[in-house]
Amino acid sequence: MGCDGGTIPKRHELVKGPKKVEKVDKNAELVAQWNYCTLSQEILRRPVVACELGRLYNKDAVIEFLLDKSSEKALGKAASHIKSIKNVTELRLSDNPAWEGDRGNTKGDKHDDLQRARFICPVVGLEMNGRHRFCFLRCCGCVFSERALKEIKAEVCHTCGAAFQEDDVIVLNGTKEDVETLKRRMEERRLRAKLGKKAKKPKAAESVSKPGVSEESPGPSKIKTGKPEETSLDSREKKASSAPKSAANGSSFGKVGKPLCGTTKRSIAESEESEAYKSLFTTHSSAKRSKEESAHWVTHTSYCF
Repeated sequence: MGCDGGTIPKRHELVKGPKKVEKVDKNAELVAQWNYCTLSQEILRRPVVACELGRLYNKDAVIEFLLDKSSEKALGKAASHIKSIKNVTELRLSDNPAWEGDRGNTKGDKHDDLQRARFICPVVGLEMNGRHRFCFLRCCGCVFSERALKEIKAEVCHTCGAAFQEDDVIVLNGTKEDVETLKRRMEERRLRAKLGKKAKKPKAAESVSKPGVSEESPGPSKIKTGKPEETSLDSREKKASSAPKSAANGSSFGKVGKPLCGTTKRSIAESEESEAYKSLFTTHSSAKRSKEESAHWVTHTSYCF
């Protein structure tokens, strides 16, 4: 049962000790971070986007994740901080002219150089393979190396010329310390945006409830709007102006169209007018006729002579 033929077993072959911890190959890890999507584990292809923590994704994978957030996807935890498409930025990447990809590997016998990257820094020319630190700007999405930022200090993007601040610079695939710093910035940025939205709501409500200019109300009838003080003053003035008129009318007549009780009727004959004026009225002596001059009773009319 073994050990025949002069074989001598060693101790590690007979005694099983603790298993050694498997170390992750750094080159393989760098290739996975810089050439594959963090969410779908597929090769990066344009359009490529990056989140606020500096991780790379395919844009279509992010859209699919936002549409279907199922708990079965284990890789969904890496993108749990992405709430909408606004939380990612589309990157402007510069192609590496020395990278051939699978064009020359038709037979499958060509050596793949892992240090060769698809994209480079447009300012310095460093390859984006993980050996050098790269960053992008949230305002425009341009990607360049960290060395370019340090060597050419400016407040404007080196590629497109857009103005940026220190908070807009995000390191791609940074260390744990970088990720913690970016996470703290992300939370502060979202908190400021939320407070800004809450501050805008009461202002909008006040502008609706207190309009500055009086507008005509829609409908067939138009209501004249004005200050209550002005309307009360106008009504008082109207009452004051109407009061003396009514007093003057009331002094001459007690009722409309009727004389007062104290006035007496006077005949025109007793008046001091001239005889020519008095002769115009039927009460004058010239208008009175005797029975002989008057007409027959059938045809008699008081106004026919």
